[in-house]
Amino acid sequence: MLAQQLVNALSLGSVYALFALGFTLIFGVLGVINLAHGAVFMVGAYAALQAVVLADLPIAAALVVAFLVSGLFGLAVDILVLSPLRKRDAPHLIPMIATIGVAIVLNSAVQGIFGADNLRFPPGVVPDDSITFGGLHVTAVEIGIVLLTFVIMAALLAGLRRTSAGKALRAVAESPKAAALLGIDVEGLFRKTSFLAAGLGGVAGVMISLYSNAVYPLMGQPMLHKGIAVIILGGMGDIRGAVIGGLFLGFAEVFAVAYVGSTMRDAVAFGLLFLILLVRPTGLFGKASERKA
Repeated sequence: MLAQQLVNALSLGSVYALFALGFTLIFGVLGVINLAHGAVFMVGAYAALQAVVLADLPIAAALVVAFLVSGLFGLAVDILVLSPLRKRDAPHLIPMIATIGVAIVLNSAVQGIFGADNLRFPPGVVPDDSITFGGLHVTAVEIGIVLLTFVIMAALLAGLRRTSAGKALRAVAESPKAAALLGIDVEGLFRKTSFLAAGLGGVAGVMISLYSNAVYPLMGQPMLHKGIAVIILGGMGDIRGAVIGGLFLGFAEVFAVAYVGSTMRDAVAFGLLFLILLVRPTGLFGKASERKA
């Protein structure tokens, strides 16, 4: 029983972490809590679903479609909304309010096109195979989510630390003005970051829709709330913190359901999160005086 709960917690925590990776990347570089990320996450799920249903693409190709479509939406949000606000030196709350408007527009548009009903990927898109050993039961989707989460985290950390583009991103995250004086194309990096973060959000949308077997217009809202909690717990803008925070929230929820009760799931999870932030207000990996890419 305990071992199965650990497996379930790892799967759910990886779901939260997968969503939070793109979310925290935007904050780390742009310094903006993009509240349209949940809607972009939803767009990725719908893009993959249409790729599978209309074009009969395999799920791997559908993931690429979701990444590209969501990335383009994220790029459009940066060009049309965030970039003009940056040029006007808008206060920090203004981009948050603007991205709420973008999320409402995207949610309403998708609901108008596809309706409000739950949609599902056709049977057989993902193998129904599962692994059972020692009384544990793990599905292919759960294994895929866990592996994808840690692969993306490792790739992002390696890219930020070992590549010239990653070093430039870290410089921008520390001080956009100083980075510009060093000859770094700050606006170009902002747009590339928006594309990459939104693309990762779209991939997360596909994996989570496969995990929950549901695609619907408001699917990004509950994930957005959990994502905000995760990046605050892990440390705003820290990639390692996004994964650790996601795993913590997943473990807290699963064990709350197993040993306290399903009605106390969020109360226990967010109560523990609150207690941790009382001890460490900047989060597990955050620092009060700097932001990390």
